[in-house]
Amino acid sequence: MAEMDLVAELPRPAGAARWAEVMARFAARLGEQGRRVVLITSGGTKVPLEARAVRFLDNFSSGRRGAASAEVFLAAGYGVLFLYRARSAFPYAHRFPPQTWLSALRPSGPAQSGKLSLEAEENALPGFAAALQSYQEAAAAGTFLAVEFTTLADYLHLLQAAALALSPLGSSAMFYLAAAVSDFYIPVSEMPEHKIHSSGGPLQITMKMVPKMLSPLVKDWAPKAFIVSFKLETDPDIIISRARNALEVYQHQVVVANILESIKSFVIIVTKDSETELLLSEEEVAKGLVIEEKIVDDLRSRHTAFICDKN
Repeated sequence: MAEMDLVAELPRPAGAARWAEVMARFAARLGEQGRRVVLITSGGTKVPLEARAVRFLDNFSSGRRGAASAEVFLAAGYGVLFLYRARSAFPYAHRFPPQTWLSALRPSGPAQSGKLSLEAEENALPGFAAALQSYQEAAAAGTFLAVEFTTLADYLHLLQAAALALSPLGSSAMFYLAAAVSDFYIPVSEMPEHKIHSSGGPLQITMKMVPKMLSPLVKDWAPKAFIVSFKLETDPDIIISRARNALEVYQHQVVVANILESIKSFVIIVTKDSETELLLSEEEVAKGLVIEEKIVDDLRSRHTAFICDKN
């Protein structure tokens, strides 16, 4: 199978075996508790153009959707395995970029006994204390595990390891595949070892298609899990047909379809026999709601029905 060949072909990241063990222990412990677990993939994948990479192919994905969704899933009682691009949006922290807290936080006095005390005006960092508390509660409860990737190779190896870790949970596992995975790559055997020099003139690169990993995920890695993929398009006229084609080809449960221009306020939940539009109103935006709350709420109900059907 081409997908399996690609995972074997790409270099295995350092620490992959250790992370596979950590993820397996995480999934097993939450499974023993009877807790549902969702794997959220988030952010984009970097594709190197040279073996000693200076240049690479990337995409604009910030990981905001995955980070926001992780918060909602945790609040709903799920265990969350968060597979995310290094330096992309992180749950609870993404609403507070450094420039906000660097100017708002200040030492409240000299450090004593190795402890540093900080203070800030509450209105300077609205929601900061609540976000910090929510993150620390999830960490203390052991319901959140973050694993980072950078390159396409990192992502594919860690995705396979995560899927195999969650597979024993059966229908209680959900895959929420929000990462923007590259469609193209250069095989290792065809990649130049050193930096490509501009003195060589205009650059021409031939890249191969990345096989869709949904196929082995659905068929082999976690065949009993509830699997949600995402489809982003710029043309609203083709989004539904593209989503339905994915469902037919890969035989998974849900596609979350969205248009680039309305990505933060509108999605369509597409299943084999339904299309459900989820829209964030102006009033809801003003109240601070995010579309991920509606997406997760909808998927929770579908996951419950899926579990009941399988059992």
